[in-house]
Amino acid sequence: MVQEVKKMTTYDRVIKECFWDMRIEEKDINTILNSNDFRKKTFLFDKILLNSTQMLSDLKIFTRDDLKMMIENFKVPKFNADYIGRRKNMAEVFYLDKPLEIDELKWIA
Repeated sequence: MVQEVKKMTTYDRVIKECFWDMRIEEKDINTILNSNDFRKKTFLFDKILLNSTQMLSDLKIFTRDDLKMMIENFKVPKFNADYIGRRKNMAEVFYLDKPLEIDELKWIA
């Protein structure tokens, strides 16, 4: 008997990886994404930026305009600043065409 393996969706992964400390469901994420509450959208963005193993892919759940605003307004905290700053820079490069600041990831010409 072949066991069917359920593919984990983006929302499943975001809930598992980013909201392990809270009770949140897919409908809650949809509600946030479809609302005009930028504070809640920023909270969701922060959780994904800081915790997702597939951050660049998972950030695609936001509209381009919302994502641009959240990336630009994100302030890297002093705690774990190097790690978080790198993740923010990767999002800037991927979504906003900003320069890569992570030397280890730059192509050597």
